[in-house]
Amino acid sequence: MTSTLTPVRKRSALTKGQLPKYAPYVVLGVALVLGAAILALIGFNAFGWGVVSAILFAAGLVGWSAAVEGSRKAKDKLATCLVVGAFLVALLPLISVIWTVMVNGIPGLLNPAFLGTSMNGVTGVYDNRAAEGTGPVVGGIYHALIGTLQITLLATVISVPVGLLTAIYLVEYGNDRPLPRAITFFVDVMTGIPSIVAGLFAAAFFFAVVGPGTKTGAVAAVALSVLMIPVVVRSSEEMLKIVPNELREAAYALGVRKWRTILKVVIPTAISGIASGVTLAIARVIGETAPILVTAGFATSINNNVFGGWMASLPTFIYTQILNPTSPSNPDPSSQRAWGAALVLIILVMLLNLGARLIARVFAPKTGRR
Repeated sequence: MTSTLTPVRKRSALTKGQLPKYAPYVVLGVALVLGAAILALIGFNAFGWGVVSAILFAAGLVGWSAAVEGSRKAKDKLATCLVVGAFLVALLPLISVIWTVMVNGIPGLLNPAFLGTSMNGVTGVYDNRAAEGTGPVVGGIYHALIGTLQITLLATVISVPVGLLTAIYLVEYGNDRPLPRAITFFVDVMTGIPSIVAGLFAAAFFFAVVGPGTKTGAVAAVALSVLMIPVVVRSSEEMLKIVPNELREAAYALGVRKWRTILKVVIPTAISGIASGVTLAIARVIGETAPILVTAGFATSINNNVFGGWMASLPTFIYTQILNPTSPSNPDPSSQRAWGAALVLIILVMLLNLGARLIARVFAPKTGRR
């Protein structure tokens, strides 16, 4: 009679002294259970449960690693836990803001009249009916959305050529001379200017040139361009600096003029970073409230002329809806409109980022052989 003996698997020398692959999951499960038990004794809440569980997870994983793998691997896992924890802490406010705006803004965005009507003629009578459930929520952000797009577009048309040409001068023609150093200094100073100061500057400038009390979308665009230009200059300057000098020298060796080298070689190479910088500049100013109130005022009706008359924007619309609700009732239609406008503003910023990525991909220099 023959018998077969099952061979005993021995742990490989390569895996000896290492934690098993399932170790993080075991530690995470134990940390979640212990965290829930501790929080149940002092008062349970989701945020505290997450914090306590994270601390227990890091302590358990690092301690187990120290006992099995040694201090070197334990220190590595401690550093990994700290890095991942810092990432989650930085990500938590972003997720919280997006979640809060979506929960409160989607009801307003689902209103059929929200995107296609203005606040012209909307009074507390209509909002009282909406709060009582005897009528729909009337009034929308059409006038503010049109104003935001017009003002931001005009500010971009002003800022991008000025900022890009300034960056080209500083990088390609500056040569560390006194004038470029002075320009760099003032650009750095302008980067930290409060937005209300930019609004007061534009208002005072048009007060002296056109006349007192001049408030139009064009004045607001000038104020926003004061905030945009430094961002465009600095971002474009850094992107132009990282273009390898070998590309410029190769073009010069072929007899290409400097302006053509900049236009055909330098800018296409840096277009991805330049587009990202322009997008950041637009996102920087599209949510400004104070300079718009000072320079463009506020309107409840549609104004398609950016060069004449008061004009509303999404930030000023949100500000006035929260500060001066048409009906202080519960639920408040003004708050619903304000949260809906905030959600639309976030969507606009997201679309700007997607557009910048598309532009960078389309205009980026082609690589590889055809």
